[in-house]
Amino acid sequence: MWGGRKLSCSGNRFLGVVISRYRGTQTESTRLITSAVYSENQFSWTPQTKPWVFSEYRIMWFKSYRMTFACLNRIKIYRYPWTRLYSTSRTTVDSSEVKTFLALAHRWWDEQGIYAPLHSMNDLRVPFIRDNLLKTVADHQPGKPLSGMKILDVGCGGGLLTEPLGRLGASVTGIDPVDENINTAQHHKSFDPILDKRIEYRACSLEEIVEETTEAFDAVVASEVVEHVIDLETFIQCCCQVLKPGGSLFITTINKTQLSYALGIVFAEQIAGIVPKGTHTWEKFVSPEKLESILESNGLSVQSVAGMLYNPFSGYWHWSENTSLNYAAHAVKSGVQDHPVPDEFVFKGETEELRGQDSTNAGAQEELKK
Repeated sequence: MWGGRKLSCSGNRFLGVVISRYRGTQTESTRLITSAVYSENQFSWTPQTKPWVFSEYRIMWFKSYRMTFACLNRIKIYRYPWTRLYSTSRTTVDSSEVKTFLALAHRWWDEQGIYAPLHSMNDLRVPFIRDNLLKTVADHQPGKPLSGMKILDVGCGGGLLTEPLGRLGASVTGIDPVDENINTAQHHKSFDPILDKRIEYRACSLEEIVEETTEAFDAVVASEVVEHVIDLETFIQCCCQVLKPGGSLFITTINKTQLSYALGIVFAEQIAGIVPKGTHTWEKFVSPEKLESILESNGLSVQSVAGMLYNPFSGYWHWSENTSLNYAAHAVKSGVQDHPVPDEFVFKGETEELRGQDSTNAGAQEELKK
């Protein structure tokens, strides 16, 4: 995914990580560190690697960017904490999704039209964002509780969520890859001079924001967006990169269940016509468990996950303990910043990590020898 080489193995194979160190004419023997996860069912893992790297001291090592163990439906992702993982060489924008929303760009502010459920969702998602952000501040201004906060609204569309956040006092940047969506949002905010000062709209992708700035926002909002991106993990990595340490990421999306397919696609799109046909692709839906795994692997700690249910007859949303359809998640970025460190310190940390694995996985190695 990051431009490195891909290796894969399955069944009873195991992965070896070989590290060779060279200092002058002295050569230490090659060490082989192995680790394995056992299961009665077949499993697979896919490490993604970066080429050999040499430091100024002629130290050579093999650096792994990501290792994913997948056993049945459970996925865990392991990474070294010092690696920078986002890449702008691959976009998260799906061109087919752009075409879908391009045709609907003029209908964002029709509260009785196809975007009516999103207008109604503000009754839940705006307080959800506001209340969780207020937990991080000691005091706030009456009427403008989010004053002083910088928020990035990713996939803002016509500004349905951007404007309420701006009215709460936040400085909001709304981005969307569809130019016509941004034009609609710009036009609508122009009617309110206060919002015109607090909100900035840009027709661009999240990756472009990452290229310009990092750790700049107190909060990132991706509401009803992640089920439309082409590369979820890259998307989450980019969200993390633009967040300040201790910043919040808010996501609302659709669970990947049989019920979400039956109601979210068959009923909502094909029968009732609540949303246009082709708006959603079930394969892109993501479960709370998988989303939490990706978030935590990128240094984001999940604080809460809550189910959301929509009543198509009343047109209102309400909170639920059931997350089998829609749900909202709040995660906070670790307060420890990832600063670049000298090569020799990176190598030292990696060596200590491997030594720890060597001691803890001694039993696993003995099994492999047998």
